[in-house]
Amino acid sequence: MESAKVINFRNDVAAIAREFMDKGNITMEDFSKKIHFSRTALTQYISGKYGSDPKNIEKAIMDYLVQEGAVVTQTEKPTVKTYASKPEFFASRDAKNIVAICQSCQEYKGLGIIAGKSGYGKTFTLKHYSKMDRVCYIYCDDTMGCRDLVEAIEDALGIPQKYGSITKRVKSIKKFFSVNKGYLLIIDEADKLLNKYTQKKMEILRTIYDPTEKDSDESEVGLVIAGEPKLESMIKSYLPRFANRADFNIRLEGLTKKEVEKYLEGYNLTGDALNEMISRATNNQTGCFRVLNKTLRNIVRLQPDQDQDVEITLDVINKASGMMML
Repeated sequence: MESAKVINFRNDVAAIAREFMDKGNITMEDFSKKIHFSRTALTQYISGKYGSDPKNIEKAIMDYLVQEGAVVTQTEKPTVKTYASKPEFFASRDAKNIVAICQSCQEYKGLGIIAGKSGYGKTFTLKHYSKMDRVCYIYCDDTMGCRDLVEAIEDALGIPQKYGSITKRVKSIKKFFSVNKGYLLIIDEADKLLNKYTQKKMEILRTIYDPTEKDSDESEVGLVIAGEPKLESMIKSYLPRFANRADFNIRLEGLTKKEVEKYLEGYNLTGDALNEMISRATNNQTGCFRVLNKTLRNIVRLQPDQDQDVEITLDVINKASGMMML
């Protein structure tokens, strides 16, 4: 078996990735899924046309190549974690599904619906994906009106805001997407835009996504709408024309026991402490990724010397949770 290369991050990561794909007969699409980036972003990076800061995609490529034993980096650190260390992005089952839907909607200009409980990592993962090229992320709230929604999209796209009617401004947004191909529009907390009294804000999104009668049947932009579990039923009840256009639809399931164990891998937890953390992340009432993460952050605050691998006991967790509402 060919020995792994010894390299550092200053080397030509694009050339190494290209060689790895060529030798393994791996397609650009398959490799992009492995590193949780869009195929478009990977293609642009490999071809030297990546317009964004390459730090994140280079790290994702190198982490995967190290994992596969294809390379050994000279900048690797010891595997033992301290209280302060945690992954920047944890590829849970839910996170992988969210990224997959975003990739598919962006590449094929599809419509995706993501529903999940608060704290499951939906917003964090969508924001992580929004760092990709040509991705427009909008976070909604209950006070947002039709004009606010249009202005938020204009601002995210860098379109100069106009003072015309909403209809004219929506047409300008559609024109932007028709000229600038390959965009994905992500609408987070979309359930806050919809109720039984008004569907106008969601109709604006449908207008932006749908082709006009004079155009082809193909949309000019991919669209992902995400929100609480009630989002599915609300769309089906109030916007059936929207529901029957959905190409992808997932409901987030939360962390599994194995995922929690993997997330905590390397931390020095006692058996009781590990079981408590698993319960906090997976129980049916309040269990979620957010509670797990907040508990870890509070443990860090209690640890005076974060460079030491100190044992985490059930007592430490209870002290760290004194100010938390569980």
